[in-house]
Amino acid sequence: MASLTETVMKMFTKEAKDPNAPKPPAGSRAEREAKIKDKAGMVINLFALFLAATAWYGGKLSSTVLNDTIRANDVYSFYQAKSIKSTLVEYEMDEAIARSDTTKAEKLKAKMDRYESDPATGEGKKELLEKAKKLEAERDDAKTRGPWIGIAGTVFQLAIVILSASILAVSMELFWGSFIAAGIGLLLASQGLFLWF
Repeated sequence: MASLTETVMKMFTKEAKDPNAPKPPAGSRAEREAKIKDKAGMVINLFALFLAATAWYGGKLSSTVLNDTIRANDVYSFYQAKSIKSTLVEYEMDEAIARSDTTKAEKLKAKMDRYESDPATGEGKKELLEKAKKLEAERDDAKTRGPWIGIAGTVFQLAIVILSASILAVSMELFWGSFIAAGIGLLLASQGLFLWF
């Protein structure tokens, strides 16, 4: 356990450099590479965090689209079943009226009214239709946000690639270019979250 703690602590603390170690000449490739590597490690972790967040949120949006589509279809099926029952009760009520059986006709009318709207159970046609439309609205909202989050995740991946390339090429231009890509990714992710435009 102690060695694990030491390993974790070394990740977050910087050990003092050996003052007697030879230093690369100023402006040399080795010095530039050391500067980029010194900064890039934490930045890659930050970009990876953004990527993980967009992947998680994108997955959540995909689940919402799928689940709400299934649930809305189930509610519409229940609505159709209620419509069929209502039609059968209406036919039976018409027959009761034709036979002058007013007691049965009144009972059937009350039953038909419950099929139309039943706030107590939330299973009347009116309530079911409202529920289905709400599920469709949630699904459509998730469908609108999803592509922005997906593109943002791709841009974060690109930012990580550019940052990694900056280490290999020892290029500060690529290093700062990765920040531009990450900034674009953040802008796209914010559009997916808040739908600014």
